[in-house]
Amino acid sequence: MSTISSPSQLSDQTGRTVVITGAGSGIGRAAANAFAARGARVILAVRDLDKGRDAADAMDGSVEARSLDLASLASVHAFVDGVQEPVDILVNNAGAMTGSRTQTRDGFESQFGVNHLGHFALTNLLLDRIGSRVVTVTSSAHSSARIDFDDLQWERRAYRPFGAYGQSKLANLLFTAELQRRLTGIGSSVIATAAHPGWASTGFRISSGNRVLDALMALSTPLLAHGPDGGALPTLLAAAGEVPAGGFAGPSRMGGVRGPAAVVEPAAQAKDPDVARRLWDVSERLTGTRFPLVASAEA
Repeated sequence: MSTISSPSQLSDQTGRTVVITGAGSGIGRAAANAFAARGARVILAVRDLDKGRDAADAMDGSVEARSLDLASLASVHAFVDGVQEPVDILVNNAGAMTGSRTQTRDGFESQFGVNHLGHFALTNLLLDRIGSRVVTVTSSAHSSARIDFDDLQWERRAYRPFGAYGQSKLANLLFTAELQRRLTGIGSSVIATAAHPGWASTGFRISSGNRVLDALMALSTPLLAHGPDGGALPTLLAAAGEVPAGGFAGPSRMGGVRGPAAVVEPAAQAKDPDVARRLWDVSERLTGTRFPLVASAEA
């Protein structure tokens, strides 16, 4: 499966366990529903457990909701402690966007903390139980972003909501690249991939900080965007399709806005290995988590 135009094209997933963050609504819920329909056991890792349970109850197959708040490293640790079984696929899907600067429980700028650091910690803590893929959902917003190592948390700069969001989404891609480099280095069969949904109407609120732009986005989204099922197609391809190690999936039409999912190219700044390594080192220090795997004796 090198492209996918419908969730029904997902291959049989019987016997697999899939963990999806932020799966109580939107793209995460659509992806979870597709995996469950194809026989996978699905764990919805959700901040709102009641909402997650409602979502799980509405799906056919083996689906359960477990509590995970990516704005709290303590919650990430607690969630991982509760996952004793092997996991085939981890989908880092959950995302946050805020119109003003807020902080996570650990004092990180919220968008960077939830979108990148929370998933960074979750992946490293869970990696010794993952057998197939780590998929991280990013955004086309990465293409206009950069990583400001002098002020990652927007403590000195004037806060720009969309700039902070773009930085966190660029971090997702740099994380994927460096994770894959490390997996390859130890001879692991696990691969890291990334996906972006294009323009998806999911209830995820765009908060650019510009009232006019936000109003225009709200008006145009119903006309131009695809729904959660369409937005989930790149995730499904990245998780179970023919995507190379370190590869990136996204919509293939209208300049990457919508359409069937295919392998696409990220922006140049997402492919800088030096920035990726530096971001990894900083993220390890901030989260207190590290890449846990070592090369096997046979590798």
